Amino acid sequence: MTSDTDLSTEAPDDLPEPPMEGPGLFGEPAPAAPPAPVAAPPAPAPGPAEPAQPYRVLARKYRPKSFADLIGQDTLVRTLRNAFAQNRVAHAFMLTGVRGVGKTTTARIIARALNCIGPDGNGGPTADPCGVCPECRAILADRHPDVVELDAASNNSVDNVREIREAVRFRPSQGRFKVYILDEVHMLSGAAFNALLKTLEEPPPQVKFLFATTEIRKVPATILSRCQRFDLKRVPQETLRAHFARIAEAEGAAVEPEAVAMIARAADGSVRDGLSLLDQAIAMPAEDGRGVTAEAVREMLGLADRALVLDLMEAAMKGDLPAVLAAMDRAHERGADPGVVLADMAELTHTLTRFRAVPALKNDPSVPEAERTRGAALAETLTIPVLGRAWQVLLKGINEVADSPDRRAAAEMVLIRLAHLAEMPTPGDIVRRLSGASPPPRGGGGGAPAGGPGGGAGGGAEAVGAPLAAAGPPGGFRAIAGGGGGTVMAVAAQPEVEAVPLARPTTFREVAALASGRRPKLHAHLVHTVHLVRFEARPEGGRIELRMLPDAPRDLPGQLSALLQEMTGVRWTVSLSNAEGEPTLASQRRAADEARLEVARSHPLVLAVMEAFPGAQIRDVRDSNLDDYGLPPPEAAPAEEPEVVLADDVNFAPVDDDDFAFAPLDAEPAGMDRP
Repeated sequence: MTSDTDLSTEAPDDLPEPPMEGPGLFGEPAPAAPPAPVAAPPAPAPGPAEPAQPYRVLARKYRPKSFADLIGQDTLVRTLRNAFAQNRVAHAFMLTGVRGVGKTTTARIIARALNCIGPDGNGGPTADPCGVCPECRAILADRHPDVVELDAASNNSVDNVREIREAVRFRPSQGRFKVYILDEVHMLSGAAFNALLKTLEEPPPQVKFLFATTEIRKVPATILSRCQRFDLKRVPQETLRAHFARIAEAEGAAVEPEAVAMIARAADGSVRDGLSLLDQAIAMPAEDGRGVTAEAVREMLGLADRALVLDLMEAAMKGDLPAVLAAMDRAHERGADPGVVLADMAELTHTLTRFRAVPALKNDPSVPEAERTRGAALAETLTIPVLGRAWQVLLKGINEVADSPDRRAAAEMVLIRLAHLAEMPTPGDIVRRLSGASPPPRGGGGGAPAGGPGGGAGGGAEAVGAPLAAAGPPGGFRAIAGGGGGTVMAVAAQPEVEAVPLARPTTFREVAALASGRRPKLHAHLVHTVHLVRFEARPEGGRIELRMLPDAPRDLPGQLSALLQEMTGVRWTVSLSNAEGEPTLASQRRAADEARLEVARSHPLVLAVMEAFPGAQIRDVRDSNLDDYGLPPPEAAPAEEPEVVLADDVNFAPVDDDDFAFAPLDAEPAGMDRP
């Protein structure tokens, strides 16, 4: 039997004994009064004041706390405000967009809006949370028991989802709603998504799910169909510039407007990325007391000066190699990354192309001043084909620099290639010059003015029916230069002939075409191992006599007769003969190809191209009016007067491709002036 108090339990040794008041239990005298405390030594002289709390980066310090603070997401804010006003808040939201545009921040604002009780404690869900009630303060401090924020990248298993399913069955312990925020939800496993489906479709009324992801395509459609989806846009550069300028002013930092514009451009629509760059720029030491300058930000980002990029582009388009290399040396001295320099030139090429295509864009205030003035003037001297060619070279060069062990050398080789290419006329201009055709009118794809950078690199307009000075062989040709491999393709232009219906074949070629796709082996033998001796086509049937080569199957006549009866519905007689007959279809095609090639070689326009570019070769002669066997229709007649149709849709292969070279790079086109 034990008492209510266990006397055998001793207090721990580290606890102090209580002080004695008065005489002891056994008559001991009262203890003497404790000595007066000795005065503490004076505090040392105050030094520099220590911060009350650790420094918070700008991205956290200026994180939006309400919908009014969100920038660049007007559609999202308007929709959510209306949803709260009409009490139509969904049970699940899917927020998607690139990094740093406010997905998780929006989810936290929604969580506060759902649980806010107002300053008086009697408020309901609102689109404007007060921020002072216990619920708002707890959510802001990340210590609210009913607002759970999980990283799906590290909580992506089925067990994690099962814990959520078990927890949603209980009512909130403090707030109005239980809110689950899953960041990077696309990282959940397939089994975890499946485990979440039923709960997400029919959750308890007091539970809300807020999902955020940067990879919306990786989220199953079954999950998306159960959520309201909001696509957060990239924040425009104008909005970012104004936002960063306000924050810099609030921080008491002097930042040049051009520096703010550079940071906004480098942020690429991400508010968080831009604030991180602004934080880094403000922390840079200012040597002359001018604050954050554009030069300092340029060095921090490893960018080339916009003026330097324009210098590079102008020198490259003029073919001025010493100026190109000198500008590249200046960029290297300033610490600009070679790959970034080429990327900036590609961006400038895109801007110049837009200026060329839509001249009104030159007045766009969002375009930097240097590009609106010098860039607009440079765009006037270039053409769409030349700019497109420069774009191809720069895009390929960026990849070469990324893979090269010496990035600077690789970038210089790309720029040398671009400068050499700018001196060469486009293939369309070459054909116009050789044929004596007048240059096309100025326009979006017209030729460049004489003497301008890249002059003679016109390209886009069409010169049709330009007669040759000397009569050429029968048949017109289109000379297409630059098709690859130093190729000049002469394409015969013949009048179009209506196709004969295949259901009633009138020639042996049409009979062979019937077998194509239906009887591949039979079709191959009809083309390569059969000589036609006689062909008769009548409404009630037809007769075909053939001489077969030893490689042909012995039952070929029977196969062909059955196919013709099946496709035409009438009886055909197919017999064998010992007569010589016509050449095979394959032999006829080879002979026709050689004949067209000889005609093309003797054409005056092709001869002029071959003389201008000694290394060029005629790779192929194409005629769109030929049938599948490379033969003209029997009804086609040769053109009475030869004429040349110049190609306006020239497909240009970059000069650095292995299979492209009209002439060696160190050679000038014979008989032609520099553009």
